[in-house]
Amino acid sequence: MCLGPNRAGDCQAFPLWATTMNDRSKFDNIPLFDEPHASGALALAELNAYLAAMEFDASQWAAVGTAFRALVDAGFDQLPLPGSGATTQRWNALAAVAARDLSLAKFFEGHTDALAIFAELQPDYPLAEGYWGVWASESPNARITASSQSGAADAGGETAGGTTVELNGVKQWCSGAAAVTHALVTGWDPDGAAGLYAVDLDQAGVMVATGGWHAVGMQATASVEVVFEHVAAQRIGNVGAYISRPGFWQGGAGIAACWYGAIAELARSVAQATAQRPNPHRNAHLGSILVAVGNAASTLREAADAIDEMPHADARWLALRTRLSVEGAASEVLEHAARALGAAPVCLDAHIARLMADLPVFMRQSHAEHDLAALGEYHARTQAQAAEKSPIDALDARRLWQI
Repeated sequence: MCLGPNRAGDCQAFPLWATTMNDRSKFDNIPLFDEPHASGALALAELNAYLAAMEFDASQWAAVGTAFRALVDAGFDQLPLPGSGATTQRWNALAAVAARDLSLAKFFEGHTDALAIFAELQPDYPLAEGYWGVWASESPNARITASSQSGAADAGGETAGGTTVELNGVKQWCSGAAAVTHALVTGWDPDGAAGLYAVDLDQAGVMVATGGWHAVGMQATASVEVVFEHVAAQRIGNVGAYISRPGFWQGGAGIAACWYGAIAELARSVAQATAQRPNPHRNAHLGSILVAVGNAASTLREAADAIDEMPHADARWLALRTRLSVEGAASEVLEHAARALGAAPVCLDAHIARLMADLPVFMRQSHAEHDLAALGEYHARTQAQAAEKSPIDALDARRLWQI
């Protein structure tokens, strides 16, 4: 089974609300924002079937980690690369995993992002079998430094994976730290330049914190601190390449597909409840949810098409607009779902309760008003010169102001 580019099929629009309320069996499927054809559809169906059959305690990070490793071992991590012509297929896979469990999606998205980063920055890197995380958050109180000082094995030497360096310091927000075997970590060289480093976590100098993560939502991600002391790592790509590459914002837009998977699952739950016990108020809430989810689907489809059309362009503003749009839709769905379902599912259904607690925390990867202000300032400043900035800016401007 492979969801890779070699199996990508053409995509056509699929209206989320095409499923009839009377056909209850169709509620078992995750609503897609695009319906892939041929082997792409078969691969996605296989993934959905695999996810439906999985049994694990989603409240425990160890169980979620085991489920994540099972997905990788089964080959479901071999997704089409962003901008490969099958971005919707990639995002539908992320959405499907997110609908099953958002902590599982956090692990899975990080691993598949790492594979895409290697493909973009260092395709000849000798990837060993393992489970990857991407730890790229930066905090003024926690910093990783990379140096060629002695202490790391072969420090400063060249390996098949790149220049070997020594990492020291603390990295915060390390999702799945106890579940992954390797990580791509951002850090800083002695001159203050940013870099990206591949780390085998099975080293004596790697210490994973056992406490400090007090979140209720996304609790099972155990996004704790990791301490690095004289840890050997390989530099990946050139200085600053991690952020400057096109895939950085393409992957950033893909995070919204995880949020979409969660609201699609909530839409399914509300649709089931409405079919069983219809009333005018619940019908109205379901209608509002369908509008919000449909808008999110259209936004994701448009963004995926734009990325596939111009895979080497800067997608920053497209990604911000996509994330903010899906975040807004998700906020609406959370409010309407809670009102439509009432207290019982939120308190007695572990899956729904966890989903509604996890999603607001996961969405804080968005920077809310900060991103809204940046997007507004950018368009106010550059709309007249959009065509001169870059191809993606011109494309984004056309799609923003035209139907």
